[in-house]
Amino acid sequence: MSNLEHKLMQQPVHKVFLQYLIPSLIGMMLMSVNILIDGIFVGNGVGEVALAAVNIAVPVFSIIISISLWIGIGGGALYSMALGENKLHKARKLFTQAMVLVTVIISFISLIGLWKVESLALILGANEDTLTYVVDYLRILIGFGVFMGLENALSIFVRNDGNPTLAMVSLIITSLSNIILNYLFIFLLNLGVTGAALATIIASVIGFIVLLTHFMKQERTLNLVSISFDWYSFKNIFTIGFPSFLAEIGALVFVIGYNLRMVNIVGTEGVAAFSVVNYLHAFMFLAFIGIGSTIQPMISFYYGANEKARMKETLKISERAALFLGALFFIVGFIFAPTLVSLFGIASSDIQAMAVKGIRLFFLGYIYMGINFIYTTYFQSIGQVRPSVMIILVRGYVLLFVALWLLPQWLGIVGIWISLPVAEAVVALCLFVFVRKRVIKVKTPITNS
Repeated sequence: MSNLEHKLMQQPVHKVFLQYLIPSLIGMMLMSVNILIDGIFVGNGVGEVALAAVNIAVPVFSIIISISLWIGIGGGALYSMALGENKLHKARKLFTQAMVLVTVIISFISLIGLWKVESLALILGANEDTLTYVVDYLRILIGFGVFMGLENALSIFVRNDGNPTLAMVSLIITSLSNIILNYLFIFLLNLGVTGAALATIIASVIGFIVLLTHFMKQERTLNLVSISFDWYSFKNIFTIGFPSFLAEIGALVFVIGYNLRMVNIVGTEGVAAFSVVNYLHAFMFLAFIGIGSTIQPMISFYYGANEKARMKETLKISERAALFLGALFFIVGFIFAPTLVSLFGIASSDIQAMAVKGIRLFFLGYIYMGINFIYTTYFQSIGQVRPSVMIILVRGYVLLFVALWLLPQWLGIVGIWISLPVAEAVVALCLFVFVRKRVIKVKTPITNS
């Protein structure tokens, strides 16, 4: 029996959950620190317009991460299922295919992005004030984005191979490197937003190198093998990973939608206020992804091993963790909103006031968001893509678009701030009423759809 199998099958579920949760949560929140640090350094070292510009460019970060999550989560879920079935060569083949796909696809998209970088900046919402900053940031982010994608995908497989601690350590080192490099490039070398982008990329390369040390472990299962073109495996990776891609693209849609609505109703000051909220949101958002990253290897392995009781227990524990975390984020945001805004060096009192109000309204969504992530990940981890996709489409696209269109007409900027909380709340309540009981009480083996 391997160390991974012993951990997942012999130890109590709550103990396994904590062993995965703590490093996953810390790791994901540290990943979000990279984004937050960029905002703090740019806001204090370059200015408010540059801060708004970096926020406009953030969706490209979401595209790169979404592709790596699409392939990494899809491949990682199949990898853990194969381990649960004790099919080691199949698991290694899936890992190799996933890493090749990440490299090829992100590299191809990067070439197109660099070719049309200024047009892309305008599509994302850049105007005459922010265009130069956005283009400078995008050139670096797009040109070397493949390293970010490989780091993110590899961390998923390392976690699925029973080493969540190394995934956490790599992100700690990445975050520390990003802080040091941001200070060096922005304050000492005066490289502005270009320096912020360089710091993010170089820190990602360092994190990737740290993850490669996993291959020095003798007890690992993860390994590269020779592969041939296998359309069936590619199809399964893309199918199971699609909800992760859709969710991350939803984050891109969310940023663009909020930016455009702010420009329309308030102007550049509104975008600057939202940029503060969005940097903080990235921190909270990735924390919930951390809970999803915790249960994905567990649910997938238990599904492959036909351990339905352990699957249900994992789901219940993760629900409690998500509700606690969401309530904690809301309380912290409500009480400490002025302090959080002050971190970004905003000089305008109007922008400060808008951001403080925005935090207190927007953070209501975190009470519900974790539950939506839990059920999205659960269905994805057992290969049931349709319900997972449905949850993402309704909360991140349909309801969010409707809320952003209707609520500001009635409530002005308040309507913008509460659009996401309303969408999250409606979906979470529907999951509790119509889905939870069926999932928790299921007594027959779950089949792929």
